[in-house]
Amino acid sequence: MPVETPAREIHRVTLANGLRVLVVPDPSTPVVGVAVHVDVGFRSEPQGRTGFAHLFEHLMFQGSESLEKLAHFRLVQGSGGSFNGSTHQDYTDYFQVLPAAALERALFLEADRLRAPRLTEENLRNQVDVVKEEIRLNVLNRPYGGFPWILLPPVLYDTFPNAHNGYGDFTELEQATVEDAAAFFDTYYAPGNAQLTVAGYVDVERTLALVEKHFGDIPARPTPQRPSFAEPVPGTERREAVPDAQAPLPALAVGYRLPDPGADLDGYLAHALLASVLGEGEAARLQRRLVHADSLVTDVSAGAGLLGPLDARDPDTFTITAMHPAGVDPDRVLRAVDEELDKLAASGPSTEELARQVARWSAALHQENDRVMYRMLGLGARELLYGRAEISDELPARLAALTPDQVRRAAAALRGAGRGVLLVEPSAQQWDPAEPTTETVDPAQAAGEQA
Repeated sequence: MPVETPAREIHRVTLANGLRVLVVPDPSTPVVGVAVHVDVGFRSEPQGRTGFAHLFEHLMFQGSESLEKLAHFRLVQGSGGSFNGSTHQDYTDYFQVLPAAALERALFLEADRLRAPRLTEENLRNQVDVVKEEIRLNVLNRPYGGFPWILLPPVLYDTFPNAHNGYGDFTELEQATVEDAAAFFDTYYAPGNAQLTVAGYVDVERTLALVEKHFGDIPARPTPQRPSFAEPVPGTERREAVPDAQAPLPALAVGYRLPDPGADLDGYLAHALLASVLGEGEAARLQRRLVHADSLVTDVSAGAGLLGPLDARDPDTFTITAMHPAGVDPDRVLRAVDEELDKLAASGPSTEELARQVARWSAALHQENDRVMYRMLGLGARELLYGRAEISDELPARLAALTPDQVRRAAAALRGAGRGVLLVEPSAQQWDPAEPTTETVDPAQAAGEQA
């Protein structure tokens, strides 16, 4: 029987300036985590400013009106803590974990830069160069460059928010101005467009008083109206091939549209379990068929979400990726994938097969949530994206309640809709680094980069 996760104590408050606050006490840990999630990701950046949300994340670490550059770093590390930030499809987060006694210091630091970051020409030009070097390191000079999350979306999607390269385009980054940065801050970094999460060894009443002390006097500003990024599902297969001068073997990625997690969470989770049935562990369907039985690929995986499950609003992407020998026709791989999906669409996974994957998922979730940092980030992101931080705690039970028929329907949905197919072809010629359709990035780097 699945182990029920006890309901976590979650306290919600909204300050007069619109800042939403979550406080999640945990007396079993000696540390405290503080995170600010801002409701702007690379899908919200303006056309002509590709990579600007990522660039602005870097600028938020360059000092404030009251603290010089690097002071934030020294104060956190001098307290025995760690910090970071990252840019995602629909949000940007800033976070730190410190000994519990440093709670007020952490709150002051996050409030200080949310109030007034130091936006100067020197800082901007420096961080444009830093981001460009990051792209060279993680994209242009790395085999596969974190394939597939930058190259696959323009095959599957049509609109700029969903299809463009959110990591950054050299030409457009170089055109950024301080005025652009100030306007971006004024528009998207209003207190009412942010979510503060405090988790760990905290007293709720004292924490809320400190939050009011440090964040309460940040002036309220109008919040932007968030557009819908929805677009029609492709009715047919779309295909594109791109060169990769670093890749030793060809690779392919297949992208499908996922259900909206905000409207159909169980349908979304059924797709997430389908991905596990297909690709997680040596007994998974695609591992057995493509790697061990037919020897078509050297590696295969499947997943829900370009940057991980439940990390974006609708639309998001179900992916199957594989690397294969040069002598293998990618259409053979695709036919085998389709055959395995057809089998699942016809009869679904067995009860034992599904239980095995639920156990894998649940163990991984409990292990991840054991760390204050990941627990805090999951709670804050799901509160911001879906309005329910509790989803993080409910996941093991919700996954265990899914049936083989729900996973069967998820497989049938993939077979009944259009898809994008990306083919990565080893090439002796390097591509133009300013061309967005040929850059890739590592999702792990994007989700945990050091500013």
